[in-house]
Amino acid sequence: MKGEKHEVAVNECPPFCLMIVRVRQFCRKSWLIKAFVQLIRFGWAQALSCVFPVVIFASLALTKLAPLPLLPRYDWLLIICLLMQWWMVRSGLETRDELKVITVFHLIGLALELFKVRMGSWAYPEEGYTKLFGVPLYSGFMYASVASYLCQAWRRMKVELVRWPPFWLVVPLAAAIYLNFFIHHYWVDVRWWLAGLVILVFWRSWVVYEVGGICYRMPLVLSFLLIGFFIWIAENIATFFGAWQYPNQAKAWSLVHIGKVSSWVLLVIVSFLIVATLKQVKGRASAGTVVNDEQKALQTGQ
Repeated sequence: MKGEKHEVAVNECPPFCLMIVRVRQFCRKSWLIKAFVQLIRFGWAQALSCVFPVVIFASLALTKLAPLPLLPRYDWLLIICLLMQWWMVRSGLETRDELKVITVFHLIGLALELFKVRMGSWAYPEEGYTKLFGVPLYSGFMYASVASYLCQAWRRMKVELVRWPPFWLVVPLAAAIYLNFFIHHYWVDVRWWLAGLVILVFWRSWVVYEVGGICYRMPLVLSFLLIGFFIWIAENIATFFGAWQYPNQAKAWSLVHIGKVSSWVLLVIVSFLIVATLKQVKGRASAGTVVNDEQKALQTGQ
């Protein structure tokens, strides 16, 4: 009844008023359509940026379900990761500079894996020829895939940082977060103090990104939380398919404790800070090269 009254009221309006009402209705629908299209574009950019992680998850599932010839599962996973990394650089999905960043993350992640497995935080119970002190070498690619996502999303969505803190503040904070993953086994766990420092340091920082030619912005701290949460979801999928195993999952799989989100958020912060710092250093070096070329051109002209 209420809708019928509204329709009658609209039809009884003068032609000019009726035209305004129709235009407003169209604009509302048009806004929804544009928002939906932008959401699809954003999702597609994210999907392209997640190619490496998706391949890793698909490989974990397939190697868990299908019988494997010749080599143990962990060794096949390493081969798949190496081939995928080669193909991404070969096809142009990743640049050589991005490969260098990803390699750094592989080494950082592998060092953390070696320590955590030794301390009994988690384990890799299956056999493998490419295991080093109980850690399969493919595990480093899981950390490298996070760096791959950050690098590709940065490039595809033309990410820019607003009010980024100074270098002398960012680097010690990233180092302190990383070291706490080791030190808390012997001393106090200061992750929440570090999380508070992150909020203070990046409170005024924003990340600006582009989707379909339109710029959006998000508080940097919120982006850390969102990426960390989705990695926690990915961790549950990975442990379900036996990528690694926590002590409480020895007898049967169970959901990873929600407290692990804080660990992933901090690790994402370390990853983001390294990528951002390297991007800024490269940007300054490129700008310096352009200035030098212009100066040489001017001198030649004179």
